[in-house]
Amino acid sequence: MSDHVSPVSLYLTIFFALMILTGVTVAAAFVNLGQFNFAVAMLVAGFKASLVVWFFMHVKYQSHLTKLTVATGLFFLAILLGMSLIDYVSRGDFKGYVPPPVNPDAQMPAR
Repeated sequence: MSDHVSPVSLYLTIFFALMILTGVTVAAAFVNLGQFNFAVAMLVAGFKASLVVWFFMHVKYQSHLTKLTVATGLFFLAILLGMSLIDYVSRGDFKGYVPPPVNPDAQMPAR
């Protein structure tokens, strides 16, 4: 397989797109979107990461096996994040919960 040589203009375009998206992320941090602030930040970060992987890591020009490997890694990452989110959501609302103080001299109860 021959190596693909991308023009410098493509790299500059991607660089400026990444800078604009960074500006969008910073601007979104100063706007009160409520619970959607995190979602917007993650959406922009995901798009930036896909640009980096697709163009700077040359996945766009690689074989189908390389693309399948990247997709498989993303699939398992989504599974792990989904399982963590399920655990986090199922714990209930503990806002304001303060555990009782611990007495260091207390004896352990007998079983």
